[in-house]
Amino acid sequence: MNLKEELQSILRGEVNDSPDLLKAYGRDASLFEVLPRIVVFPKDAKDIQALVNFAQEHPEERISLTCRSGGTDMTGGPLGESIIVDMTRHFNKILEIGNGMARVQPGVYYRDFEKVAKEQGLLLPSYPASKDICTVGGMVANNSGGEKTLSWGKTEDYILDLKVVLADGREHDIRPISSLELEGKMNDPEFEGDIYRNTFSLVRDNAEELKEAKPKVSKNSAGYYLWNVWDGSCFDLTKLFAGSQGTLGIVTEITFRLISPKKHSALLVLFLYDLAPLADIVDVLLKRKPETLESYDDQTLKFALTHIPDFFKILGGSFFSLGVQFLPELFMFLQGGFRLPKVVALAEFTGDSEEEVSEKARHAQHDLRRFSLRTRVAQNDAEELKFLTVRRQSFNLLRHHVKGVRTAPFIDDIIVSPKVLPQFLPRLQEILKKHPSLVYTIAGHVGDGNFHIIPLMDMQKQENRDMIPGMMKEVHDLVFSFGGSMTAEHNDGIIRTPFLKDMYGEKIVDLFRKTKKIFDPMNIFNPGKKVEGSWEYAATHLIRENNT
Repeated sequence: MNLKEELQSILRGEVNDSPDLLKAYGRDASLFEVLPRIVVFPKDAKDIQALVNFAQEHPEERISLTCRSGGTDMTGGPLGESIIVDMTRHFNKILEIGNGMARVQPGVYYRDFEKVAKEQGLLLPSYPASKDICTVGGMVANNSGGEKTLSWGKTEDYILDLKVVLADGREHDIRPISSLELEGKMNDPEFEGDIYRNTFSLVRDNAEELKEAKPKVSKNSAGYYLWNVWDGSCFDLTKLFAGSQGTLGIVTEITFRLISPKKHSALLVLFLYDLAPLADIVDVLLKRKPETLESYDDQTLKFALTHIPDFFKILGGSFFSLGVQFLPELFMFLQGGFRLPKVVALAEFTGDSEEEVSEKARHAQHDLRRFSLRTRVAQNDAEELKFLTVRRQSFNLLRHHVKGVRTAPFIDDIIVSPKVLPQFLPRLQEILKKHPSLVYTIAGHVGDGNFHIIPLMDMQKQENRDMIPGMMKEVHDLVFSFGGSMTAEHNDGIIRTPFLKDMYGEKIVDLFRKTKKIFDPMNIFNPGKKVEGSWEYAATHLIRENNT
C-alpha cells in the first residue's frame, strides 16, 4: 500500500494527496512554501492517536505530524514536509460555554466562538488582529495576544485545561496541579510520569538561569516558556504548551477561562505628524489606563484610503454611509500635497456607562494638549469600528491586494518595554533608513512597545532574498540590547527558530532541545520549529512568487 492507502485504512477521517491541495497546504501567511506529502482530516481523538502510533511505528519513513487550522501563521509554523493534520473540518465544535468558561475543539474559528460567547456576555480577550480568520487552536499554539493584551494578558492566561495526544499515542489531561498532585504524577511509571519527572527536574535544576532568561517585556512568544511552569506550589504544563506551535503534542480540546467585558467604550484617535514625542505620548496615555492602545502608520492609512471598497465589504453598510465616515481621512490625504499623519494611535477606554468612558477619553485628550496634537473622540460605534478595522485588517488586505510584490513578515513582531521607546525608536529608524528602497507598513500595539513591521518586497529578486537574514539580525540585536523579544505574539516557526540562540544563548536553547526530547523523543511533532531549525533550510524554502 502507498501512504494514502495506509493512512486511510487506520483513519475514520479523510486523506487527500491531490497536487492542488498539497500546494494550498504548502503555504500560510509567511514567506515560505513547504510542500507536504499528504493532508489528513482526522475525525476524532482516536484518529489523532492512530496517526501518532503510525508515525512511531514507521521510523524509517521519517513520518511527522504538523497541525494546521486557519493557516494565518506568519512564521511557517503550520508547514511541514510529511503529514499535515487539518483540525478545522471535524475538530470544530463548541462543546460547552457558560459560567465564565468554555470547552472547545481547536479547529473552531474565533469569529464563530466570539458570537456564541457574546450571547452569554463573555469574551476570550486574547484574540489577535486576525480574529476573523484564525482558530482558537492556533491561538493556543502561538500563545496569541492582541489589542486587549495591554489590559488582559495573552492566551496562556486563559487556558484552564488541555486534552493532548502525546508521543505515547494516548490522550492526556493537562492542567495546573498542586505539589501533592505533582508528586503523584512523578510516581507514575508510564510515559506521562517520565514527562513530569524530567520536566520538573529541568525547571528546578535551572531555575536561576530560566528566571534570568525570561524577556523583560509584557509578552513573548519565543522559545518554550519553561520559566512559567513551576512557581514552587503549582506545576502547570499548559504554560509550556501555550506557544509551543504543536511541537510537543497535538491538542484535541481546550478549556478557556472567559471574562465579562465592559459594555461601553470610547475611542480616542490621535494623529501624529512627528514621531519624536511618541514615547512621551504613550506614557501619558498609559497613566489613564486605556484597555487598548493601538497604532498604524501612514503607509497603512494610505493603503486603507486607496482600497476603500475592500473595507466597505468588511464593515458592511451602504457605500454612501461608509464613504461619509472616511471623508475626514480623505481630506487629510488630499490637503497639503497628500500629507498624512506619520502615525495614527487609537486609545480605547471601557467602562460601565457612556458617561464614564466619555469622561475617561476627554481626560486623556486634555492630558495630551501640551503636545499640540490633532485628536478626535470617535462619535459612535461605526466610527470606532472604522479605525479599528484599518488596524486589524491591514495585513490580510495587504497579503491579497498588493501587486508585483508580496508581504514579507520577518521583522514583524518585535517588542521592547514602552519605557525605552525614546531611545529605541530612533535607532530602529536608523536601521530601516539603510534600505531606502524598502517599502513597509508599521502597525501594532504601541501601548506594549510591540511593533509589526511588514515590508513589501519583490521576492523574485535575489538581492531582496539575501537581505533578509542580515536585516533580521541587525534589528534583533537592537531589540535584545533593550531586553526585548524578537516575537511578542507571532512565534518562531521557520523564520525565527534559527535566531533563538542569539536571543537566549546556547545554554537556554539547549534546555529547549531537552524539553522537546522529553515530550517528543522521536521528533514526530512539527519538526524544525522551536529547535533544530536552520537559516539554510529557511532560505531554500523562501517563496519566489509575488502577488499578481
